[in-house]
Amino acid sequence: MVRNTNRHFKFDWITILLFFLLVGFGYLNILSASHTGTDINYFDITQPFGKQLIFIFLTFGLIVLLLAIDAKFYERFSSIIYIVAMLSLVGLFVFGKNVNGATSWYAIGGMTIQPSEFAKMATALAIAKYVSDLNTNIKSFKDQLQIFIILIIPAILVLLQNDTGSTLVYASFFFVLYREGLPKFYLTIGISLIIVSILALKFGAIITSVTGLVFLIAYHFLSKKKLKIFESIFILLAVVSISFGIKFFYQSILQPHQRDRISLWLRLEKDPVKLEKMKQTFAYNLNESEKAISSGGVTGRGFMEGTRTTGKFVPEQHTDYIFSTVGEEWGFLGSSFVVLVFVLLLLRILHLAELQKSQFSRVYGYGVASIIFIHFFINIGMVMGIIPTIGIPLPLFSYGGSGLWAFTILIFIFIKLDSNRINEW
Repeated sequence: MVRNTNRHFKFDWITILLFFLLVGFGYLNILSASHTGTDINYFDITQPFGKQLIFIFLTFGLIVLLLAIDAKFYERFSSIIYIVAMLSLVGLFVFGKNVNGATSWYAIGGMTIQPSEFAKMATALAIAKYVSDLNTNIKSFKDQLQIFIILIIPAILVLLQNDTGSTLVYASFFFVLYREGLPKFYLTIGISLIIVSILALKFGAIITSVTGLVFLIAYHFLSKKKLKIFESIFILLAVVSISFGIKFFYQSILQPHQRDRISLWLRLEKDPVKLEKMKQTFAYNLNESEKAISSGGVTGRGFMEGTRTTGKFVPEQHTDYIFSTVGEEWGFLGSSFVVLVFVLLLLRILHLAELQKSQFSRVYGYGVASIIFIHFFINIGMVMGIIPTIGIPLPLFSYGGSGLWAFTILIFIFIKLDSNRINEW
């Protein structure tokens, strides 16, 4: 690839510093959560901390490669990258390895690769490419449909692999599209759908439908902007349909373990015997996680001094529940530090996205921030019991080569695009 020697690049070192802060602190917590004795061989690849250290070393080479590639490459070949990512998801149905009920990995020697992690980056590139196309009008229903198809394909493929957590990530792209001019009513519909679904599950379809009717009547008399009779009828029919439809979806479509987690979160189970059994089965991780976090106090018990962490009370503590290690060993101050670094990273990416001269770079930057945010929000909320237990890692923090490399690619593609903005006219 021929390079223009007159081109200048300035990498954003603040984003890079925040990236390595999270990766480094994450490694320390993986080490604490997965070591099995006082004598530690940091290069013991039979242990998660040994493998993660290798993943981190390989990440340096990956970063050099990402920054060496011409910035225009990512825009020019975004469609091909997306197609390859989708084919890798389809291939799982034939060659995939089942782990904990999800067929989301390729087994390569002694390693496993999770293509759904890389599919998020590919989808962000594809969305950025399509939205920034000169012929695309995001207010046009035809183009909106095309964008939704780009999002739905990976979401469905991942959902069919029984990976609900990764499926939810694709909802984050609505923030991106909203920034680029997607009509507000799509966001209103999405939020309304969530609220009506929760109410229907918690209080029943009939009560939710009646509540919808009362709300419409109150809105008609209290709002200056009156709804037309046909609009009111349509909204009421939609509320009734969703209320009864979500009940059918909950009872007939969801897997038993998914129903139990939602039931436990919304306290739907009335039978105390069944409720206690569900708590022992599905709330064990959460209960142990909350105990670990609360035991840390303000300053924490100290690095590798957490009794619940060293005692392996919290299952999957080095992966989805890594934040509980932070809470126990580093306390409220350490937990606040991690949250602050994530917030700073998100704000920095959004700030840089707004500075882009290219719409492709701006849309991709918002995609990066949205993906990181939804991972961060769901994982922290899950560990603290705010939302149902969903298997989703904490970006750059949780153990796993696929997750680390996928987020590295996601972030450093944007850093490369941002470094090229002084060359764009």
